[in-house]
Amino acid sequence: MDHKQALEGTNTTRGVIKMSLSEKCFNVFNYVFFIVMGLTTLLPFVNLIAKSLSSEGAVISGKVGLLPVGVQFETYKYVLQDSMFLNSLKNSILLTIVGTACSLLLTTITAYPLSKYRLRGRKWLLLMFVFTMLFSGGLIPTYLLMQNLNLVNTFPVLFLPAMVNVYNMLIIKNYFEGLPDSLEESAKLDGAGNIRILVSVILPLSLPVMATIGLFFAVAFWNDYFAAMIYITDPGLKPMQLYLKELLVSSSGDFLKDNVDAAINTTPQSIQASSILLATIPILLVYPFLQKYFVKGVLVGSVKG
Repeated sequence: MDHKQALEGTNTTRGVIKMSLSEKCFNVFNYVFFIVMGLTTLLPFVNLIAKSLSSEGAVISGKVGLLPVGVQFETYKYVLQDSMFLNSLKNSILLTIVGTACSLLLTTITAYPLSKYRLRGRKWLLLMFVFTMLFSGGLIPTYLLMQNLNLVNTFPVLFLPAMVNVYNMLIIKNYFEGLPDSLEESAKLDGAGNIRILVSVILPLSLPVMATIGLFFAVAFWNDYFAAMIYITDPGLKPMQLYLKELLVSSSGDFLKDNVDAAINTTPQSIQASSILLATIPILLVYPFLQKYFVKGVLVGSVKG
């Protein structure tokens, strides 16, 4: 009898969790939608890989789809020997490291005091920061400011104007507000000051949001070409993204005219594809190490207002 009742209970439970037809249709739609979106994002990248590895004739004749035709590595050899590509890659790596470190430091020391309700004028300060998210001085006044500060055609102009992102600062501030006040009170009883509390107590507990915001800054600096296009004319200071922009808009074959062997064995399209892929690899290598912090860092930092 007990066994029979147990089976009936199991059947009842299964009946409760059984999905309805509408739920099944919704799940199928979700799977199909996200598969299509994933393929839409992935297939152009696969096509770039195929073009970068395909022979000159296959690329010119348009035979290259998702698989390379007539595999060759001349394009990668040419790109990796191009001094302008290597110099722009070095500039982008340096810009990403320095810009991310400085931006994360300045954003953190801005967010920490604003997370304390005892700060006098806190609401007005927050209002001033939020105001800058809606209104800015404009491109021409900003350029004139950089010019008057003698920053045009210098490396710092690439990261100084973007060192504090208000959106990222508010995420860090909200994360700090979610930490227990008792931690800070205990540290004060031990004689720690504000800087010591921030460095020794708050930051070790804020690794998820720091890693997430740090990645936001890194991707922004790596992908930025507009600042360099506006402020930089010196070829030696151009970052990778500006190099790629000029490469893509240049007339066909202009960047191959100094290399006869490369011009014979490759095409502008394959050189462009190889350059784009090689410029994507460094920032892609950062993602696996920081991806696990995304959900926790952003969600916890954004739920409190």
